[in-house]
Amino acid sequence: ILFTADEVTNKISLTGFDLNLGIQTSFDANVQKSGAITIPSKILSEIVSKFPTESPITLKVDDNSENILLKSDRGSFNLKGIEADDYPSLPFVESGTSLDINPSIFLNALKLTAFSSSNDDSKQLLTGVNFKFKSNSLESAATDGHRLAVVLNSDDKVLTNSDEFQDFNDNKDDFSVTIPTKSLREIEKLVNIRTENESIKLFYDKGQVVFISSNQIITTRTLEGSYPNYRQLIPDTFSKFFKFERNSLINSLERIAVLADQQSSVVKISISDDKFASISADAQDIGNANELLPVVFDGDHIDIAFNVRYLLEGLKVITSDNVLLKCNLPTTPAVLVPDDNSSFTYLVMPVQVRK
Repeated sequence: ILFTADEVTNKISLTGFDLNLGIQTSFDANVQKSGAITIPSKILSEIVSKFPTESPITLKVDDNSENILLKSDRGSFNLKGIEADDYPSLPFVESGTSLDINPSIFLNALKLTAFSSSNDDSKQLLTGVNFKFKSNSLESAATDGHRLAVVLNSDDKVLTNSDEFQDFNDNKDDFSVTIPTKSLREIEKLVNIRTENESIKLFYDKGQVVFISSNQIITTRTLEGSYPNYRQLIPDTFSKFFKFERNSLINSLERIAVLADQQSSVVKISISDDKFASISADAQDIGNANELLPVVFDGDHIDIAFNVRYLLEGLKVITSDNVLLKCNLPTTPAVLVPDDNSSFTYLVMPVQVRK
């Protein structure tokens, strides 16, 4: 961590940077002499966390040897530092696009999509969340190739400087950027500690995006390339509609998942001509499980199977009391949507199972 002290402002700033993600934060201190030093982050964190919280910490650096003395009322530690000049500079955006984003809308977009991004580094572009900004809307999407989460926030409060954005955007359909999910998890923490009613500033240019809020700065590379045209994956029409009470469906799936997770994580949903859906799992040589769950449906009967974890992760970000499962065939994409809001769509590919 790059540790920088400024005697004029009486502030200390800490910078961490792994060449992909950079974080900088500052706080007040009693600075007797300005200077900078690089300190091993893991050992610094462990030492500071062990000091008594009520005791102030003194840090002194020997300019000739880069030796660092960390001292509290209870004791002291001597560490070997590294010259600050060797630390790579954070890439800051000097021109390009500048936006002021509504924090609560941005956090909601993250919550509803980031879980669907891929963990497979060979699918680089899919390890992030794609954001499309317009003057009065923000659409975010994430997919790992097996499921897709999309949320559209249409609100005049999405961007607080929408007039400036419109001037920039007159010759384009929208402004799109894909940000690694790993970076977004840190940005999420940054947004959560902002002061109330404070917008987040976003700066973007040439593959780099910078978020600023309060005394915190996060800079991250973007994922380059054309994000898949996910809208064409969502069917225009559906022939079958099933309405479940969301919590009941979650509880049932979690119980059935005890067996489903023993083997293939596959859960089967069968809906016949009565008022119940059958939720079942069959783990060969271990056992099977089956539950009946109330359902309201419109359309023909269907037997369809899914990865139970994909279903649960989508259901848990939905907040409505009831959820709609819409599908056509056991082999074509199905979607889960809240029944009180059409702005969120969660598409899941069914699993084909042998009868």
